[in-house]
Amino acid sequence: MGEVKITFFGTRGSCPCAGDGYQVFGGNTSCVLVETGATTPFILDAGTGLRELGVELERQLRERNESLHARVLLTHLHYDHLLGLPFFAPLEDPEALVEIFGPNQSTGPLGEVVDSAVTPPFFPVQIKEFRGEIRLLGIDAGDFELDGVSIKARWIPHTGPTLGFRVEAQGSSVAYLPDHQAPMNRVDIDDGVLELCDGADVVIHDAQYLDDEFAARSDWGHSTIDYAVHVATSAKAKRLVLFHHDPKHDDLQLEEIERQAQKLAAEQGDCDVVAAREAMTIELGGALV
Repeated sequence: MGEVKITFFGTRGSCPCAGDGYQVFGGNTSCVLVETGATTPFILDAGTGLRELGVELERQLRERNESLHARVLLTHLHYDHLLGLPFFAPLEDPEALVEIFGPNQSTGPLGEVVDSAVTPPFFPVQIKEFRGEIRLLGIDAGDFELDGVSIKARWIPHTGPTLGFRVEAQGSSVAYLPDHQAPMNRVDIDDGVLELCDGADVVIHDAQYLDDEFAARSDWGHSTIDYAVHVATSAKAKRLVLFHHDPKHDDLQLEEIERQAQKLAAEQGDCDVVAAREAMTIELGGALV
């Protein structure tokens, strides 16, 4: 039996950022690689972190003289979850195939909606002009299996159609909810959210705001750090990864946020907490790398 390995290539929300204050936790937007032992890797979202992931995958593929086949689980279509796609180097290979599973849209098929975002004058080329093949597959909430890996998709409160995912393989489970609108009372938890997070080995959860920031942006579609802890401990998850860091939160502030979240989690239940860092790897059944 192989191990499930999670590697973070983008941890930010809203927009990418750079500078001296972003050296530890990184400045790229949402992109997480999940390796399950299956031949085809799973990629959670296609934010700007996808560019660096593409560089790494291209190096590995070149060594093996192979073309990429990957699957992307796309939570929603906001730019911070999509902007890396045109810069994904393995798609320069005509033999590459990327299957993208994303939420069905009320405005049209998923492929047409994404095409309208990656097109002139907003971007110089269209998806159909990429040398590799991209298949855009619209889905609703439900359960499905790919290469022996079980996937749960559930609708998550946010702004616009948004899915959260649970990936189960090799006896391990990863829940991914990068954008989650906390309720005003920050106590109630959506049934779909609880189902995804229930007893998960790792919950990767929106933790964009401090309490005072949420008070000013309570309908912007995100959670507080404390609410992320509340969700994880209520679901009896083993480990919480704070994710979708606000661009205003630099390394020093995120280190303090991490300490406070760890303290709160210890008071509420038995759940390890870490703030996502670019290049951080979690090996389920193992430790952080």
